[in-house]
Amino acid sequence: MSEPQKCTTLGLAPSFGFGDRIGLATPGHVEAMKRSGNGIEPIFPQQSIREMTRTQRTAQEVMDDALNGAKAAGWEGRTGADADHLKTPEDVDVTAAVGFTFFTIDPSDDVDQKADDYDEGTLREKFANARETAPWYDSYLGKSVDLPSGAKIDLSEEACMRAAVKYGSAIQRALSLGDYIKSVHNAKGDDYEIELSVDETDQPTTLAEHYIIADQCLQGGMKLVSLAPRFIGELEKGVDYKGDVDALEASLNNHAAISELLGPYKLSLHSGSDKISMYAALARATKGRFHVKTAGTSYLEALRVVARHDEALFRRIVQFGRDHYDVDKATYHVSATNEAVPTGDGLDAKKLEQVYLECWADVPQGVGFTEPGRQILHCTFGSTLTDPELGPAVRSVLESHPDTYTEVLADHFSRHLEALASGM
Repeated sequence: MSEPQKCTTLGLAPSFGFGDRIGLATPGHVEAMKRSGNGIEPIFPQQSIREMTRTQRTAQEVMDDALNGAKAAGWEGRTGADADHLKTPEDVDVTAAVGFTFFTIDPSDDVDQKADDYDEGTLREKFANARETAPWYDSYLGKSVDLPSGAKIDLSEEACMRAAVKYGSAIQRALSLGDYIKSVHNAKGDDYEIELSVDETDQPTTLAEHYIIADQCLQGGMKLVSLAPRFIGELEKGVDYKGDVDALEASLNNHAAISELLGPYKLSLHSGSDKISMYAALARATKGRFHVKTAGTSYLEALRVVARHDEALFRRIVQFGRDHYDVDKATYHVSATNEAVPTGDGLDAKKLEQVYLECWADVPQGVGFTEPGRQILHCTFGSTLTDPELGPAVRSVLESHPDTYTEVLADHFSRHLEALASGM
C-alpha cells in the first residue's frame, strides 16, 4: 500500500481548514470537498496546541489520522497542515517535526486587552512604558495611507500610541517566533508558510493596527501568507455571525485592501464554523483570497451521530456538558448560559437534537446555526472526550456508524463551501 501524501504549502489559494478533535472526521471532510470544493484548497490536518492538550492527542496522531483518513477516502488533491495557536518555540518543534506546513502564530498573551479603553492620560503613561517595544512608532506617526478600497488610514498620534501599547510586545513575540519557524525550516530544507492570529481580542482590529502589524511582520521578513484580524460584530463559537453583514462587508473591503497593498496575503476567518451568513461577503471582499478555519463544528456533528444512534448516551453528554460548561467556557468567546437552554428532561429525541445541535431543515437558507445549545456542547468537548466513560463511548458510536458520520459532515461542510463559493 502506498504511503499517504505529504502536506504542502497552499500559498494565496482560497483555503478551508477542517479541524478534527477525535481523529475520525477526515472521510466526511473529503466527501464535502469532492461535492463542493469549487477551487477551494483543504487543510485536513489542523489542530491547536490547546486542543491537543485537551483531547490528549499528539501532533503525530493528528497528522496520521488526517492523512490516513484522506487516503482511505480517495483524496488525491493537495492539502495543507495547520499547526494552530503556536505560542512558543517548543510548540513549533513538535509540529514541524511531523510535517506541518502552515504555522499559525498566536501572540495574544502579549496583547494589552484594555488599550482601547484608556483615556488620554493613561494612554500616554502606558505608551511611555511601552516605547521600547515599538521602535517603529516614529516611522508611522502622522502619515496617512490611501487604500485601493477608497478608504484612508490616518496614522495619528493616538492611533499609533494605541497600536504601540496594545500590540508592541505582541509584534515582537510574533517576529521572534516567525524567525524561529524560519530557522527550523531552513535547517530541514522544506517549505512553510505563516499565519498571524490577532483575532482573540475584545475589540475589533482597527485599520491602523492591521496596517502596522502586517507591515512590521513583512518588513521583518516573516513569510506571511495569511492574517486573522478581529472583525467587527461577534464571532462566537458554534453559531452564525452576529452583526450587520453589510457593515461587515464594508469593513472587510478595507481590511482586504490592506492585504492587497502590503502583501498580498490572505484574510483569515477564525471561529469560522457555521458563519454561513458572512461567507459570501468574505469571498467577495478578498476576491477569493481567504482562509477559513473551523474546528469544533466537526465535533458537534460527531455528537449528532451519537444523538441519532445512541439517545441515552447523548442525553448523558448533554447533562455532562451542562455540568461542566461554566468552567470550560472560560477560554471561549460565547454568550450562551445554561439558564437559556432547557434541560433534556421532557424533550423527545428529535427535539433534543434540535435544541442542542440544531438541524438544517429548521434554518433559513443562507443562515448558519444560531441557538445557544450548541455552545454548551462545543465548549465542553475536552472534558467530554477525556472522560474515561464518555470519550470512548463517543468514539465507539462513530466507529460503528462511519457512514452516518461521513454523511452528516459532508452535508454540513458542503453548505459552508457552497456559501463561500457564492461570493467568488
